Amino acid sequence: MFRSSPEPQLARTGFLASSLRALAGLACATSGLGAAETAPPTVSFLNEIMPLLTKAGCNAGACHAKPEGQNNFKLSVFGYDPQLDFNEIVYDARGRRVFFAAPEESLLLLKATGKVPHEGGSRFNEDSETYKKVLAWLQQGAPFDSPETPRLTGIAVSPKQLLLEPGGSATVKVTASFSDGSNRDVSALTVYTSNDKELVAVSELGVLKAGNTRGEAVVVANYMGVVDVVRPVIPPAKRLSTSDFKDFPVQTEPDRLVYKRLEALGLLPSALCSDAEFIRRSALDAVGRLPTVEEAAAFLADTTPNKRSKWIAKILADPNYADHWAVKWGDLVRPNPSRVGVKPVYLLDLWLRDAFRRNLPYDALVRELLTAQGNTHQSGPLAITRDKRDPVDASGFVSQIFLGVRMECAKCHHHPSEKWTQEDYYQLAAFFGKMRARGQGISAPISGEAEMWWYDPAGKGVMHPITEALMTPKAPDGPELPYTAGVDPRRQLVDWMVRPENPFFARALVNRVWGEFLGKGIVEPVDDFRSSNPPSNPELLDWLAADFTAHGYDLKHLMRTIMETATYQRSSLPNATNLADQRNFAHALRRRLPAEVLLDAVGDLTGSRDPFGGLPPNSRAVQTWNHKLGSDFMDAFGRPNASLECPCERERKPTVVQSLHLMNSPALQTKLTSPKSRVASWAGSKAAPAEVVRDIYLAAYARPPEAAEQEAALAHLGREGASKTEAVQDLVWALVNTAEFVFNH
Repeated sequence: MFRSSPEPQLARTGFLASSLRALAGLACATSGLGAAETAPPTVSFLNEIMPLLTKAGCNAGACHAKPEGQNNFKLSVFGYDPQLDFNEIVYDARGRRVFFAAPEESLLLLKATGKVPHEGGSRFNEDSETYKKVLAWLQQGAPFDSPETPRLTGIAVSPKQLLLEPGGSATVKVTASFSDGSNRDVSALTVYTSNDKELVAVSELGVLKAGNTRGEAVVVANYMGVVDVVRPVIPPAKRLSTSDFKDFPVQTEPDRLVYKRLEALGLLPSALCSDAEFIRRSALDAVGRLPTVEEAAAFLADTTPNKRSKWIAKILADPNYADHWAVKWGDLVRPNPSRVGVKPVYLLDLWLRDAFRRNLPYDALVRELLTAQGNTHQSGPLAITRDKRDPVDASGFVSQIFLGVRMECAKCHHHPSEKWTQEDYYQLAAFFGKMRARGQGISAPISGEAEMWWYDPAGKGVMHPITEALMTPKAPDGPELPYTAGVDPRRQLVDWMVRPENPFFARALVNRVWGEFLGKGIVEPVDDFRSSNPPSNPELLDWLAADFTAHGYDLKHLMRTIMETATYQRSSLPNATNLADQRNFAHALRRRLPAEVLLDAVGDLTGSRDPFGGLPPNSRAVQTWNHKLGSDFMDAFGRPNASLECPCERERKPTVVQSLHLMNSPALQTKLTSPKSRVASWAGSKAAPAEVVRDIYLAAYARPPEAAEQEAALAHLGREGASKTEAVQDLVWALVNTAEFVFNH
């Protein structure tokens, strides 16, 4: 979108600029015999000057595109607003940056070449093509493009796939397409970035240089805000073939697609994990609890070939499923109770738990969340509407959570690494622009009273912040959906989202769930889909999305599909080929348990739980719905603070505070020493010490102790003069403080 050109700041300035342009044009037209036939074509500001400024870094965020500009000269980020930039260059400060009588003396050139002191240093020299092109534009009177000037429609990088040997190099070509059907080589004007400079570096001219590490990189080509990528691969020293994978089972179609990717990269998958690792991992991932001693013992003793599939079906029917997944979605959508009110947030939490308990199809879940109307003290989903009451806030929230697209940058300017514009952002906001509310608005920190919310066809809608034009609702990469009498535009938005052919909805969800089970999304971060952040395995992502859609957006079906794969059931122990792999799922990724799940695991092991204000005795941590329900343990292990703007991302990395808490927490000591705890039962058991040790290991790790562990534990329990109670407490404390307990294998 381009602004209409404003009137010059001063009439005198405008007259001078137009007069000098006329003189410049006259000079060009009359100089030399036959000049009319040989006059150079008009230089395009949009298609030639703007790319040069971008390539020189003038409109980067660290230079003149800073929010406050640089030395009173402000440009739009990566040239998203050419009209603004043109006005700044030609008209701002009475046109001081251009000098048409002697174009080579224009400040625009003097500073860029370093002839006049410039904080950014010299950006190009007088012998460069950049200098010659800008000079030619100034000599022509610095014209802005006419409406007939061809507009950029897209770019294409070639080749798309590239094999490089270690230390090898190759040059990519970038071709721009324009609205008149023409194409142009813009390789020299493109800005290149590599996602892994150690693997593959890229020069300003698009020359790729491979390092000595083997793997795959992504190089992004950005020309005038439009991006494309090339994926150079440094292949393994030893090439693999399909026969190398004959010993690895293909349990599902996703396994085949993962193997195809691993074969291309020269990575062999790790072996399957042990039964003990599987039952513990799957129970914690799917329902957030440890397997019981009885479950673990029975599973390990089962010799039937399909026991893992039977266990998956059983665990997904566990009552803890709803609470576990409600916590995960609460991280994404839960408003701050001090801002929105305690009751609306509590009702939203209850609604989420009930939705997962009923296995509400995902499309229906999203429809209820985004189209709610009524009383905020009666409808849980309305807590989101109340919190995102500004349609502008709703736009960024909906795009990130439900479409996997981070459009926040486009709220203020064209997205620097993607195609989204301000118009895209505010057209999405327009779906929420005609909601009306009556009652007490948000008045932090109480907001205790209810509000009524409804769709009002007479609402004011959403205005573009610059042009002040009334925005027509339009989904990202979707059709315009003009306001229709009697039709809530939010319902039209959801109708578009849940269509099987929608490019975002199902892919965003399956990627998010895959990331929960595998530790990393196929697109990572899981809510950052963009051309410059491509999926590690596009075929896998597309297959999962199509299967999820074909099965009616059934969340449990999706989870079962993922858990059935050999890919999910891999060991975390790497082999010589996949040691460095973190993106292609050649081995399981070790992950620290989430705060609530870890606290419940401690409670399951010790038989003693923390009290939570407002919840019944012996409530599980995954049943907490408010970060203000105090828990030093959960705060230490990364429970998000809902007073921050959600989506709340959890920090999964271990810290010294966490280690110190497990070693020294008075609350943990109380659990260990309570006479009513499970630890006391083990200490008072009449069973043989070996059986007690076995049960403790099964409870903590879902496996019996190894021979050395058994020997050490029995020696500790049998020390002369030692208290059996203290010895059992020591053993349980020691197991809690291991990586095997805190991490999910």
